[in-house]
Amino acid sequence: MANSEADTIAAISTPVGEGGISIVRISGDDAVKVAEKIYRGKNLDKVASHTINYGHIIDPETKEEVDEVMVSVMRAPHTYTKEDVIEINCHGGLLATNRILQLVLSYGARMAEPGEFTKRAFLNGRIDLSQSEAVMDLIRAKTDKSMKVALNQLDGDLSRLIRHLRKDILDVLAQVEVNIDYPEYDDVEEMTTKMLKEKAVEIQQRIQALLKTAKQGKVLREGLATAIIGRPNVGKSSLLNSLLHEDKAIVTNVAGTTRDVIEEYVNVNGVPLKLIDTAGIRDTADTVEKIGVERSRKALDAADLVLLLIDNSEPLTEEDRKLLAATKDKQRIVILNKTDLPSKLDLTELKQLVGDDALIETSIVKHSGMDQLGEQISHMFFDQGIENSQNSVMVTNARHIGLLHQANDALSDVLKGIADGMPVDLVQIDMTRCWDLLGEITGDSYQDELLDQLFSQFCLGK
Repeated sequence: MANSEADTIAAISTPVGEGGISIVRISGDDAVKVAEKIYRGKNLDKVASHTINYGHIIDPETKEEVDEVMVSVMRAPHTYTKEDVIEINCHGGLLATNRILQLVLSYGARMAEPGEFTKRAFLNGRIDLSQSEAVMDLIRAKTDKSMKVALNQLDGDLSRLIRHLRKDILDVLAQVEVNIDYPEYDDVEEMTTKMLKEKAVEIQQRIQALLKTAKQGKVLREGLATAIIGRPNVGKSSLLNSLLHEDKAIVTNVAGTTRDVIEEYVNVNGVPLKLIDTAGIRDTADTVEKIGVERSRKALDAADLVLLLIDNSEPLTEEDRKLLAATKDKQRIVILNKTDLPSKLDLTELKQLVGDDALIETSIVKHSGMDQLGEQISHMFFDQGIENSQNSVMVTNARHIGLLHQANDALSDVLKGIADGMPVDLVQIDMTRCWDLLGEITGDSYQDELLDQLFSQFCLGK
């Protein structure tokens, strides 16, 4: 039988493994009834809502005590799903948690699908679709700043802005209909066209202002793919370890030590970087190292940001020059490392090769210049500084960005239609399309396939 939104669902809502506690969550009309069948303690039917109650979980068949627990009772509609919700807080660990979940499933609940609790919160009107997506953004946030942006979206900042846009569109569409159906003036066509044009221009400007935040929002949500490159033994692995504050990469003075691509996330001045420490890019006869070099080249091609290291203690080599030329069209920062040692390179030549790109001087082993590097990364991608950027409404989700681009195109079609002298009733079709597209962001208009696809990306139990 197909799953139904009327079913009572259950899942483990905490990470699998050993821990202080685990939580088995139940949601639905029969949540309290299901829990009562396996719980020994106060009568859960009679306890007040939003209370936590001490007791034991027992196996009704064997009468065996499974675990000592605290059971939270939360009654509709003031819950996450707007349904009755039970949360069984048991001792952390695989055995006890799974046994409790199996009992819950045996006595009236079914296993929740990924994201089904949040899906119910959406379907029951507690949150809209953009807020639902913010739940996973919050869980996956990699820095304080990306968490703040996700919280703003969860609080409804983006939803309110989109709904204001849709209301303005609806108001002008209603006025257009009135003017067409009940013309009071001879020049009603001209007046209506003018009104449509003014509103389309205004709303397009507001959408384009939102789209300007998309690049920064995507950085906060997904992180910057950052390739650390340079010829062997210039300090790439030392830089990785310095940014990570741990010895993740092997650091030696032997060229070719790094044979593979190492990926790690790190928070640099609030910007999440997906750091890629690469094998030194050079011509080599070593078969294994050659594979590492090829992977490094691919990582370089896919990188959003390149950190290119140059050794201050040695003259510029032909390999350095090739790397500077290969990365000149990338977003990059050139790092002049080992400044604690006597300089042997031609700084004038280096600055000519670097051009207008940033040149940061560091001594990674002495922890010198790292603050300047962090500030440079922040200002490269956040013109106003990341602190100011995160306080405004920011669009971070690829689905939202795509819909905003389509809505912007629809408004361009409105303006083109007006310029071409198309009848008002045809022009307003594109205005209505813009209204529908914006509604897909908040879920005011959606298809079931979209919901299935979105919520399937959620973790189980959320």
